[in-house]
Amino acid sequence: MNRLISLNIDFISGTGNKDFIYPVIIQSDKENILIDCSTSGSLPLLEKEAKKNNFDLSNLTKIIITHHDHDHMGGLYEIKGKYPHIQVVSSLIEKPYIEGTKKSLRLEQAEKIYPTLSEAEKINAEYFHHILKSIKHVPVDITIDGDKELDWCGGIKIIATPGHMPGHISIYSREFKTLITGDAMVAQKGELFIANPQYTLDMKEAIKSIEKFLDYDIQQIVCYHGGLVKGDITSILKKLLK
Repeated sequence: MNRLISLNIDFISGTGNKDFIYPVIIQSDKENILIDCSTSGSLPLLEKEAKKNNFDLSNLTKIIITHHDHDHMGGLYEIKGKYPHIQVVSSLIEKPYIEGTKKSLRLEQAEKIYPTLSEAEKINAEYFHHILKSIKHVPVDITIDGDKELDWCGGIKIIATPGHMPGHISIYSREFKTLITGDAMVAQKGELFIANPQYTLDMKEAIKSIEKFLDYDIQQIVCYHGGLVKGDITSILKKLLK
């Protein structure tokens, strides 16, 4: 039986505050795919939440990483250590950051901002720097360059959605008519918002990326930050882009 499962995972943000994220599992007979995998140390939480939904994480075949922010790929190293058969999938642009051959763009951004902060703000910033520097990297097995149709899990479309990060991708499930946005958008109490400009490296590109979603028959959206949004998605997106 094919299923789409939205997990609810709590994590500690870069400022040290507790927050919630929503990784997604798309399950089918041939492939079981996790989209994004939370922070370092989150594997027990992922396993527990998956079991609540009658899914064993050992049955995963692939993990798609939407981009290299720590709360999306920090848990990869532990997952691959316990389940080495799982293949890691990312965009071609994000690959060197996930593998650690290029310095994190988020760390570059944080270090650039650091001198402008107050002494009190620098304490949280140093904590965030430490988190980013402590990420353990893993090889990427499959890279996607641009938009691509794949026959995995009833048919998915990888959508290049730069803006938040240059290599950011979103995933559209054709079977479930569901868009998994990564950080291209966020949600709060069921309402959609454009990603926070503070963490979006190119806001103009981010808006262009959201415009691409209008080409799809979307019945629901899962935002990594904020979870599920339902309704007249086309109208919601058009209103957001005004």
